[in-house]
Amino acid sequence: MTGERTVTTVEIAGEEYTIRSEASQEYTRECARLVDEAVEQIMSRGSLVEAHKVAILAALALADQLIQARDETQILRDQFAERCRRLVEEVESRLDSLDSDGLASSDR
Repeated sequence: MTGERTVTTVEIAGEEYTIRSEASQEYTRECARLVDEAVEQIMSRGSLVEAHKVAILAALALADQLIQARDETQILRDQFAERCRRLVEEVESRLDSLDSDGLASSDR
């Protein structure tokens, strides 16, 4: 986000929309592209659906993708945290071993 408000014209389902946002124009266009793809996918199923229902179904599809991405991200974070924990334990164990060996050899 840039902090400055930008105005971007996008096309979703064949209609133009003017979006005012603090996001960059590129970001706004990418968001619009994702929405357009979701809308087009629903409309391509062939059944006639009212525009507001298409919008709701597209929002649900995008929410599903978001939740799945969040879940996958949390799994990766948990795996990363566990690996870091194990590495810290290993490093500490080896440092303790070095300290013990160092003390034992200096006592001789």
